[in-house]
Amino acid sequence: MRPMSELLSRRLLQNRFEGPHHEAILAVMLANAALDARFDEIFAGSGITQQQYNVLRILDGVRPGAHPRGEIARRMVRRAPDLTRMIDRLVRMGLVEREKGVEDHRQSLARITDKGHALVQELNPRVMRLNEMLASRMSEAEARTLAELAERIYATD
Repeated sequence: MRPMSELLSRRLLQNRFEGPHHEAILAVMLANAALDARFDEIFAGSGITQQQYNVLRILDGVRPGAHPRGEIARRMVRRAPDLTRMIDRLVRMGLVEREKGVEDHRQSLARITDKGHALVQELNPRVMRLNEMLASRMSEAEARTLAELAERIYATD
């Protein structure tokens, strides 16, 4: 066992752990929790969750096009087992609309509405402030290195 990094040690109120990989896991988990908390603040009062925002961003990216549920699921940051219900809620909120597929009428496509697009545009500056916070804490080279290291964690073989 070796001593933890000072900040991690103070945050977790412990002095030792199983090794550098364990330290890395804990550091990544704490970083994720910190980002989640900041995203929760960003979306507070907007009426949507982080995952709903992710769906809206995906659909806004193909606007005025649409995506079937499976394509949305593939592009999401976090898997949403209840994606159909989530899209249903976004439809009820007037942020997304559904339509039948052109080639396969059994397929349901989701398209962002003007109201959904306006909400994404309203929230984007708040999200960009999170990017600015990160830029104030690390260089572009460090951010690239962090992204590359993170890819090693979520990469599939």
